[in-house]
Amino acid sequence: MARPLRLEFPGALYHLTARGNAQQPIFLDDTDRQQFVGLLGREILQQQWRCYVYCLMGNHYHLVIETPEPNLSRGLRRLHGTYTQWFNRRHRRVGHLLQGRFKSLLVEKESYLLELCRYVVLNPVRAGMVTEAGDWVWSSYRATAGLQDAPDWLDMPAVLALFNASVATARTAYCRFVAEGVNQPSPWTQVTSQIFLGSPDFLERVERLLHGKPLANVPSAHSRPTRLSADEVLRQVATTYHVRVGALLDRSHRDAYHTAVYLLRRAANEPLQTVAIRFRVSPSRISKIQQAIERRPLTPEQVQAFARCKVKN
Repeated sequence: MARPLRLEFPGALYHLTARGNAQQPIFLDDTDRQQFVGLLGREILQQQWRCYVYCLMGNHYHLVIETPEPNLSRGLRRLHGTYTQWFNRRHRRVGHLLQGRFKSLLVEKESYLLELCRYVVLNPVRAGMVTEAGDWVWSSYRATAGLQDAPDWLDMPAVLALFNASVATARTAYCRFVAEGVNQPSPWTQVTSQIFLGSPDFLERVERLLHGKPLANVPSAHSRPTRLSADEVLRQVATTYHVRVGALLDRSHRDAYHTAVYLLRRAANEPLQTVAIRFRVSPSRISKIQQAIERRPLTPEQVQAFARCKVKN
């Protein structure tokens, strides 16, 4: 049987799930969950995704994200690989943690985002793990309901805006909406061909993509580059440090070189191997530079370079 098509395009909205290999747990305790949430947030910021809702279960997770760039597989591949390596080291095991490819459903935002916002966070209730969505701390419900602080990578304002312009009113409506969904039928009865959740018009628009035709009704912002190119990142770093771009590439200015490495990964989203080849160092060296910058306070020059490249730290 052929695998379902993986369709990626700017502005696509997905409901994502990934399960443990042979249905084994992918989270054994809260430390595992904390690590996964941290890695998830980092990948969301790296890929510039918009995350509307998430929920971690025992042997799988749910995630609803919008991708301004067609980079879904790339980001999830890195997330899953990094978490699997960490999980295996911590629990002294080897082999696959997750079962094959992740499952993705391409969703019509206008028709189904609202329903997904409650379906996902109600998973622990339907599984009998808790009696109310707010009792489960490993989902986006508590942050959206105002019961705890929201991470900076969760697009909570966009979810609340679906209910009301007033945050307080929106939260009340959101909590009521979720509570009313406990006995509602699953939206998956509307799934088409295993990969689409939307109206017939949406399906027709997506099929235009499959045949190489432009997708109608996609905001123009989604058809333009959303991040700086690698060359532009290098120019911005060189300008900040008042050096030539060559001084970055030959590593003669250490601080500028380290900042360029970090921003090529974060701002331009260049693959690890590509950055390593660019600077003629090993991939492990690039990873160590990234980790060092994330552990220390930024220098004034780094603050300026981050701002020039539109990267939040």
